[in-house]
Amino acid sequence: MIRRALTALGLLAALVLAGCGKDESKTLRFSFESASDQGGMSQRWQPVLDDLQKQSGLKVEPFFASNYTAVIEAMRFNQVQVGWFSALPTLEAIRRADGEILGRITDEGGARDYESVLIVRKGSGITLADVLKCDKRLNFGIGDARSTSGTLAPMSYLFIPRNIDPQNCFKVVRSASHQANLFAVANGVVDVATNNSVGLQFAHRDEPAAADKIQVIWTSPPLPESSIVVRKDLDPAIKAKLSHFFLTYGTAPGPDGDRERRNLKALTFGGFAAAAPDYLDPVKQMDAAETLYDAKKAGDPARIAAAQKAYDAVLADIAAHQPTAQR
Repeated sequence: MIRRALTALGLLAALVLAGCGKDESKTLRFSFESASDQGGMSQRWQPVLDDLQKQSGLKVEPFFASNYTAVIEAMRFNQVQVGWFSALPTLEAIRRADGEILGRITDEGGARDYESVLIVRKGSGITLADVLKCDKRLNFGIGDARSTSGTLAPMSYLFIPRNIDPQNCFKVVRSASHQANLFAVANGVVDVATNNSVGLQFAHRDEPAAADKIQVIWTSPPLPESSIVVRKDLDPAIKAKLSHFFLTYGTAPGPDGDRERRNLKALTFGGFAAAAPDYLDPVKQMDAAETLYDAKKAGDPARIAAAQKAYDAVLADIAAHQPTAQR
């Protein structure tokens, strides 16, 4: 399965970083999503990081990696202390990298969700029915293996329910960032690709010529927005500063608050909010469902039993988060 294939190069990069990193107690390294346009994201985030540096008294350095695995491993080996993660990498960071959620993102309208989408080139005539034919006629662009909207959501909501493995469905399957996939579709390099609603907002704002060539043919159910993740073992005083910074950023009245709100708008953010206990429930269920699908596909009874047990446990945990009236 695509999502289960760990990127060896990304893991090696993180391990190399772990071996050569410097112990700088006054330096905070902040990581960014690998599915995003790194240059553009760096420019949009820099004013926020400048404010963080000024308010915390720490030197704040941006950190980029080529894929999600490398970013998670960098946090695991303490090469990164805080970062911006989408929902599935947030779950992975909690499980594997001693991470905890500091706060979640809200969009400009206050919403806390976004959607995964499938895009095609306008005028191509390609429909969702064409995609689901699985006649190996189309080239498909998928996201990073650990991407929530680029891989997990389309697998969980579109392909797995129809017992479709993209590797057996399309002529070519290529993994790339949302930005690269959008340009690939716009330029006719691939026929259909995954993306997300936030990525399309950026594209219409920053690359309108390419975005105007794109048509959405499928939209997922709502997905939990991204979050700020911090290492659990970070100095509690620093964590407190980070929490206060993010949860109050853009809320002040007057010129300073206006400037912060402009910085958030550049990121299509409305601000940051505390994460409720059920924040990652949809992602946990999708992740467990895909693990169960992989096990059934492999045909190993012991693996199927373990995956089913894990899936049932996730459902029970989700039920526990729901109000009594909804159970």
